[in-house]
Amino acid sequence: MVVTVLVVFVGCTAWTIWYSFTGSRLLPNNTFVGLDQYERLFATSRWNISVRNLFVFGILSLTFTLVIGFVLAVLMDQKIRFESVFRTIMLYPFALSFIVTGLVWQWIMNPTLGLQGTMRNLGWESFRFDWIAQSDMVIYALLIAGLWQGTGFVMVLMLAGLRGIDEEIWKAARVDGIPAWRTYLFIVLPMMRGVLVTAVVIVGSGIVRLYDLVVALTKGGPGIASEVPAKYVYDYMFTAGNIGQGLAASTMMLLTVMIIIIPWAYLEFGGRGKK
Repeated sequence: MVVTVLVVFVGCTAWTIWYSFTGSRLLPNNTFVGLDQYERLFATSRWNISVRNLFVFGILSLTFTLVIGFVLAVLMDQKIRFESVFRTIMLYPFALSFIVTGLVWQWIMNPTLGLQGTMRNLGWESFRFDWIAQSDMVIYALLIAGLWQGTGFVMVLMLAGLRGIDEEIWKAARVDGIPAWRTYLFIVLPMMRGVLVTAVVIVGSGIVRLYDLVVALTKGGPGIASEVPAKYVYDYMFTAGNIGQGLAASTMMLLTVMIIIIPWAYLEFGGRGKK
């Protein structure tokens, strides 16, 4: 395990960072060019659009995934009948790959064959749902597909956290006359900090790596309206034959992931060490 960590993770990370400072093109070379690759990266409109798309998608996806997942967990925690059936149904999309999810939603949002075409054939001629063909709406099409797949997983995490709350907390809240919504927001949620942080880390790191959903659903289009950093990295490394540029972009993605991981590691392990 130590060898695996040192070679695969630390070694490959160091290799990536070093060659991002070189003039590598089709093959790696050790010609040091300083920050040239990074200057070129942030001067490229495609990269800037990718970052903007990821920021918009990330903020909306993280917010809605956590909120919807928590609300579904609360509803599921009401000791409903057939709970296991509903839980399986909600979690099922998470078992699919993003490629499958993207292809399914590509068909649903197809202006001719999908939901729009079906509704217009039924007589609703003004109905529109062609977001994948609109550059200003395509990012929200990706958001819908992402929420459909990821919300069930967050719901299960939240449900596990809710089931871990001591029943005495609820009894005390009822005795004090505290409304249920206040109990959830001001008592239960703070007690679920570990679950919330874990959910944020898992969802956040998945957002940074977003690639296959974009490729399957929009292929980065229309134009470059739905480009994301991971697709930028892949295209430059394996299509454009510019390894240095692709590694510079992947290093920036690594930095983003570290910004997410380090606070989580500090909260999870740093706090325990102080105790």
